[in-house]
Amino acid sequence: MTPLDLAGYLIAGLMTAVALWRMPAALWGDEEDRRRRALWGCYAGFALALWTKTEAVRIGLNNSAVTDLAVLIKHYTATVAILAILSYIVAIYGSYPEAGAVPRHVRFARLVQQVATKASVATLILLTVLFFTVVDRSEPSDRFVSDHAGEWGATLYMSVFYLYLGAASAVCAFQWALATADARRRHLRIGLGMMTFAMFIGVGYTVSRTLFLWISVVDEPSESFALRFDQVTEAAQLVLFAFFALGASVPAFSTGARRVRLWRAQVRLHALWYELMTAFPDQPFDPPASLARELTRFNAPADLRVDRWAADIADAVEKLRHYVPDGLVAAAGEAAGRETPDARRAAALGDAYWIRAALLAKESGAPAGPAAAVAAQQAADQDGEVARLERVAAAYRTVTAERAREVLTAATTPRTAQQETTPRAAQQQTEQPS
Repeated sequence: MTPLDLAGYLIAGLMTAVALWRMPAALWGDEEDRRRRALWGCYAGFALALWTKTEAVRIGLNNSAVTDLAVLIKHYTATVAILAILSYIVAIYGSYPEAGAVPRHVRFARLVQQVATKASVATLILLTVLFFTVVDRSEPSDRFVSDHAGEWGATLYMSVFYLYLGAASAVCAFQWALATADARRRHLRIGLGMMTFAMFIGVGYTVSRTLFLWISVVDEPSESFALRFDQVTEAAQLVLFAFFALGASVPAFSTGARRVRLWRAQVRLHALWYELMTAFPDQPFDPPASLARELTRFNAPADLRVDRWAADIADAVEKLRHYVPDGLVAAAGEAAGRETPDARRAAALGDAYWIRAALLAKESGAPAGPAAAVAAQQAADQDGEVARLERVAAAYRTVTAERAREVLTAATTPRTAQQETTPRAAQQQTEQPS
């Protein structure tokens, strides 16, 4: 097996993985995901086409009852995949309000939509006719272009396919280049840029191969040169599909990374949220459950659940204010400051001390009273608030009940001690000789 054949297996596997990854959202998702079925069809079609180019599949099909069958299947699946990607491009980048001036690239996209289906059907029919009539298939080929270099029938057949492929690549490159310039999110801009680069390779691939085939009809090249040219352009096409697959996956990788962060936030917040919701069982929409059960709930998206937990924690803290003295904020802050010099960790640890001590006060039967003071929170947005609560939850796991009870005692004893020591100090002052 040559390195090029090994790379063919790797790229085919990569495109298959992308198609399988995107399949659930495309087939069973909401309306926004169903609109991406065309994009998934492109992944699936190109995956099949790439597998027909791998060594084992290529040799097996080409030596079947229908000589060079791998070539025809490859071009069938690639044509369907191209139609799918053109439909997706028109749906995503070709939309524009009907009223007012329509940009040129939108008019172009709408024109593509009108001719894409008819051109695809015409291409499939013409390829089939040419394949079974003018292409010399007396012997099975391994590398179709190099093996048939100089033959006008194969040249005509491949030119029809390359015309369709090259035009589609140019449309994709044009639309995606415009979308890349307008993209605001970095991961989307990177993904579109990689896909645009892939399409430019596609244009160069089709133009170079078409020129090679027609020049070979006039001046037939040597077998070694034709094979070398075929290998170089095949390698370029593998690079094309690598950039296409990775570029199309970059935005999804960003979404997946966010889901991982949300899952991690649930894991980190659960213990704190669970204890607070156990103290106030009427607070949450659903009774608090174990971490495994909460992670497998599908009645709400992960981001909504994390936001809800953050709101539940904030509401529970607001209720706990009625069971603690005002001095608990200072006592918790002093205890945290003695344990760590880091200001951010001290703030989180102080909140953790306050919550643990407040829960102890409520559990001990302290009567509800006026709302006590709490530390001011300065999160800029919801993500910042969740990050802050994650730090508080991490610190909360390190606070023992005994230490929290000491903090709660320190919050209430200074006032009493001062009342007891003030008369004694006054008496000592009167007993001193003048």
